Amino acid sequence: MPCPSVPDPRLGRRALARRAVGLLAAGGGLAAAGASAQPSRQRRGPLGVLTTTAMIGDVAREIGGERIRLEVLMGPGVDPHLYRATREDMARMLRADLVFYNGLGLEGKMADAFVRIARSGKPVYAVTELLPEDQLLEPEGLGGAYDPHVWMDPRAWSRAAELIADRLAHHDPAGAADYRRGLAALQERMRTLDAYAERAVATIPEAQRVLVTAHDAFGYFGRRYGIEVLGIQGLSTESEAGVRRIQELVALLVERRVPAVFVETSVSDRNVRALVEGAAARGHRVVVGGELFSDAMGEPGTYEGTYIGMIDHNVTTIVRALGGEAPERGFQGRLRARS
Repeated sequence: MPCPSVPDPRLGRRALARRAVGLLAAGGGLAAAGASAQPSRQRRGPLGVLTTTAMIGDVAREIGGERIRLEVLMGPGVDPHLYRATREDMARMLRADLVFYNGLGLEGKMADAFVRIARSGKPVYAVTELLPEDQLLEPEGLGGAYDPHVWMDPRAWSRAAELIADRLAHHDPAGAADYRRGLAALQERMRTLDAYAERAVATIPEAQRVLVTAHDAFGYFGRRYGIEVLGIQGLSTESEAGVRRIQELVALLVERRVPAVFVETSVSDRNVRALVEGAAARGHRVVVGGELFSDAMGEPGTYEGTYIGMIDHNVTTIVRALGGEAPERGFQGRLRARS
């Protein structure tokens, strides 16, 4: 597949939407770039790969193995919606052989950085490029912008993994067979994870299948597994949660007797605590069911610091807190024991 050209991030959200590349969202963000990039026929040493988020980085690591040298810009607890590229980040992107980012406006404050890197001739790719438009969520009131939190659905993220494998093979043809094997093994693990999540969520009492979190990061998760998802804030953590929104959610928690709400590792828990206090004032006990990974994964070197572990943690935490049945340490028995 030839490298697509660089879309102008100043164009409207729909003007270049899905034109064999990705989307423009929230006024900027490339879908893919590096039109002049050519595959290396006689590469010496690993392929230098830089990713914005750890969710992308872990997939690249699983597929690329020792054939790549991976760097990840954003670590645990870092909010990609608010992240701004530093001078050192720019230098790291320029040193890499290729750059992967999420797209769909997730890294909205890095749009200018991606443009500058792409204009330097560096290949820059949005991993959401392969997703058909009808598989993307388009929340109301956002003027045509799509939800960027695609990784919350393992089946959708498996498609993103295909783009990563394809681009790695394009820039390192000698490793194409290795990348295909890595992709196949990863996709098999994703299918096992997806099957576990589907079974586990189905054990939650139907009336309690309501996931309330700090911001709207779990839409794809909710669509895939049949659970209603409500965020205090919008898709981006830049939005502010109003008093009316908190009051609406408190009323819902009380009316539907929802037992738990959830905080996120990369978002302040202030608003979630306000829900707990508001429900208590109206005679309904709501607990914080746990801390979920939304826009960032766990610590490097831990199971929760992998994509599979991240989703396993979220599924297991949600299901157990909302009254369903799931093993305390996840479907592989690898989650950290809860204190």
